[in-house]
Amino acid sequence: MSGDMDNNRADVISSGTLPAPGYADLLIRGYNVVRGAVRDCTNCGLELSKSTFHTNAYLTWREVGIVCLCAVLWTISRRKLATCLLQPVAQWCHLKPKDAVKMPESAWKFLFYSASWSYSAYLLFLTEYTFFQDPSSVFQDWTSGMPIPIDITIAYLIQGSFYGHSIYASFYMDVWRRDSVVMVIHHVVTLVLITFSYAFRYHKIGVLVLFLHDINDIQLEFTKLNVYLRNSGWVYKSINEIISTVGCISFSFTWFWFRLYWFPLKVLYATCIASLESVPNIPFYFFFNSLLFTLLLMNLYWFLYIMLFMVKVLTGQMKEMKDVREYEEEEHEKARLLNMAEYDTDHPDLRDQEGHEKNGIPKEKSL
Repeated sequence: MSGDMDNNRADVISSGTLPAPGYADLLIRGYNVVRGAVRDCTNCGLELSKSTFHTNAYLTWREVGIVCLCAVLWTISRRKLATCLLQPVAQWCHLKPKDAVKMPESAWKFLFYSASWSYSAYLLFLTEYTFFQDPSSVFQDWTSGMPIPIDITIAYLIQGSFYGHSIYASFYMDVWRRDSVVMVIHHVVTLVLITFSYAFRYHKIGVLVLFLHDINDIQLEFTKLNVYLRNSGWVYKSINEIISTVGCISFSFTWFWFRLYWFPLKVLYATCIASLESVPNIPFYFFFNSLLFTLLLMNLYWFLYIMLFMVKVLTGQMKEMKDVREYEEEEHEKARLLNMAEYDTDHPDLRDQEGHEKNGIPKEKSL
């Protein structure tokens, strides 16, 4: 490494922490560190990756089976909750038909992310863990195969199984939107990050990533629920109007603050810079950072939707609040008429068969 890297390492040894950088410092230092890691990786390749994996990955088939079982239980629980509670509530609130289809999905995600984010906040702020305040400390005591505390193991079981369920739900339970393909990629990347960070004992950074992302899902789904109620026969429409407006503003702000400000300056700083400072030969350095940068790019992609929404509101193109990722009513009608014509011509015997929902319109989907 360069002389600056040696000085930084000396600072770590003497103080035990590294100061969190700004954007410019993160880009400059991160570039220098990654370039040095690439230069020093003289024997990188498939054989080294295989030996490193077998030496440092600690994950049993029993643990994989428990996660898969919990993913199935999430799916069953969602179906039961939607049938027994959420759909009757949607009818009781006199929601519009297309909103009644989407309401159970939003309510389910709101309940889960509220609980999961609260638990992550508990781990970071109400226990002895200090890696949110001091991201440089996440790798300072790292050793291969180190035991994972039971409270963090519970968080990983909950999140890993839920994202396994979410991949299935994106195809067969959720409303299909413009960004659904990106959403599936997001779920796959997140599940891979959860699995491998658990196996390689990068669990501290994993809790930090989950905390910085789940809060936006709470605000998004809660805002959408109030939009559905505002457009229904619900009595307290004015309250839902205020809540949905405040929720939209809060969601836009926290998306930038948590996912585009704190995420790079805490998570990417720790994984790109502090990790090599604490563990010079840390396993799968490039693999994990590539996944985290992919997550950052998807956050930027969705931020463009947020900016599109704000532009439409400010320019008067959008008269009422709605999810810009969802297909317009005209597209629904075209899709419905096209599907009807295809069924009438090619599959008259399947004309009345129920398909998957796309914003309330039956549409066949398959893996």
